[in-house]
Amino acid sequence: MKPLLRIVLIVDALTLLGFGVLFLLTPWTSLYNALQLVQAQPALIGQAFGVVLIGFAWLALRGAIDGALTATVGRTAGHVNWIAGVLMLVWLIGLHEPRLTGFGQLVAGAVGVWLIIVGLGGARLAGAVKQRDRVLASEAAAQEREARAAAKARRDEPVVYAKPVFADEKTAPAVEPVVVEPLAPAAPVAPAAGSTTAPHPVAEATGSTEAADARLTARDEAADAPRPPLRG
Repeated sequence: MKPLLRIVLIVDALTLLGFGVLFLLTPWTSLYNALQLVQAQPALIGQAFGVVLIGFAWLALRGAIDGALTATVGRTAGHVNWIAGVLMLVWLIGLHEPRLTGFGQLVAGAVGVWLIIVGLGGARLAGAVKQRDRVLASEAAAQEREARAAAKARRDEPVVYAKPVFADEKTAPAVEPVVVEPLAPAAPVAPAAGSTTAPHPVAEATGSTEAADARLTARDEAADAPRPPLRG
C-alpha cells in the first residue's frame, strides 16, 4: 500500500507543480489566450496562488520520500484535491462560471475529474496505510510488554543454589592401614681371623648379654627337668 501511495503523491506533486508554474505566469496574457484560460485579476493573486501550489507540490514530494510523513501528507493532499475538483465542477457545470470556450470548459472539467480521482484514491490509500501502521505499532507494543513481563518474572524468580554433595561412608573408598614392620636387629659381625683390630665396646657388651641370657635359660631348663626317684 505504501509504495502505491508514494506513486500517487509523486503524481500529485507533478500536477501541483504544473498548476503552480501556470499561475506564476499569470501576467503572460498571450499564453492564457492560446490555452483559452481565464487570467486571474489582479495578476498578483494568481502569482501568490502559484507560489502556494508549488509549496504544496514540494510537501507532496517530501511525503513521498519520507516514510514517516507518507500517510499524513497523502491523506491531507487527497482530501484537498477531491474538494478542489468538486468545487471546479460545481462552478463550471452549475454556475457556468467563469465564461470559457468549449475547449476551455473541456479542459477545466477534465482537470476537476482528475483532481477528484487522485484525491479520493490518495485519501483511501493513506487511510489504509495509517491503519496498518497502527496495527504494527500495537503489535510491537504488545511484544515489548511481554518482553518486559518475562524479564521481570526472571528477576523475581528465587535463586536456587545447588546442594553440596558429601561423600558417604559406604561409597567412600576404604583406606587400607599401612603396617610398619620393625627392623630386625643387625647380626654381630665377628672379627676376621688374624685381625689386629680391637672389638667395639658395644659389640662386646651385646655378646656378654647374650651369653648371660643363655646361661639363665639353661639353668631354668635344668630346674624344670624331672628328677629320678630316690632309692633307699
